Amino acid sequence: MNDIIVKKIEELKKSKNAIIAAHYYAPPQAQQVADFVGDSYYLAKQAKNTDADIVVFCGVGFMGESVKILNPYKRVFMPDINADCAMAHMADVERIKQLRNEHDDLAVVCYINSTAALKCHSDVCVTSSNAVKIVKSLPNKNIFFIPDKNLGSFVAAQLPEKNIILNDGCCPIHDAVTPEQVHLSKAEHPNALVLTHPECRSEILEMSDFIGSTADIIRFANENDSDEFIICTEDGVGFELHSKNPSKKFYFVSKELCCKDMKLNTLDKILRVLENEENEIFIDDKTRAKAIAPLDRMLELAE
Repeated sequence: MNDIIVKKIEELKKSKNAIIAAHYYAPPQAQQVADFVGDSYYLAKQAKNTDADIVVFCGVGFMGESVKILNPYKRVFMPDINADCAMAHMADVERIKQLRNEHDDLAVVCYINSTAALKCHSDVCVTSSNAVKIVKSLPNKNIFFIPDKNLGSFVAAQLPEKNIILNDGCCPIHDAVTPEQVHLSKAEHPNALVLTHPECRSEILEMSDFIGSTADIIRFANENDSDEFIICTEDGVGFELHSKNPSKKFYFVSKELCCKDMKLNTLDKILRVLENEENEIFIDDKTRAKAIAPLDRMLELAE
């Protein structure tokens, strides 16, 4: 059955000049039919660099928004319009306004894993791989880091010269990783290196051999001589890790490291979106103009 669906998807991609972009956390079947697989900002940039008329984005809501913001003249669809990210909403505009009144030089630094509405109230966006570099480059001493307190804490630990104000938001999946789970995994696999996403709590980062974005974790596993790795991030990355490193072993610290929203991006939904052109993402011009400014500044400062 899957072979029939895949064939139909490939035919529709060609006839409609469409591409499929899939996040590392999407189901393996979605990653297999994708033209590009990566993290959210990489995929948005790749979509911009193609001449496709249609982008089917296999991820969650804020990612579809980012693709549309960067690609206003392309039609952007999601296999499941209800696929969302809880953390992307975990900041309050009134709190941003309050802190701006309290600190003349405040910079609102917005993790790209956020809604377009939050980006509109931010000065610069960051990714998990460039957050430290960009915050360090800002002239502002006072930084309000939204929405993820764990990534914000990771940045603050490396930049003591900054006054980084943390927001009370987090990724429920990464934040749930416990020291006990890591200790148990290390006891079971004493030769394995611990690779961790900075959305995890600081005590987990302290137990890790490497801390980095999803793409950085994959790159480290590809290049490192070790044969065993303990992984502290969402389990969808396992597909890419095993594909690139079939002779290496990867152990996830918990069976609960699964984003159910990401797993909504199934083959049958991808096919239905291509057939019916439903679940389209729309961003009004006013919102796009405001939201693209911090994204553009990120590109400028990341150079």
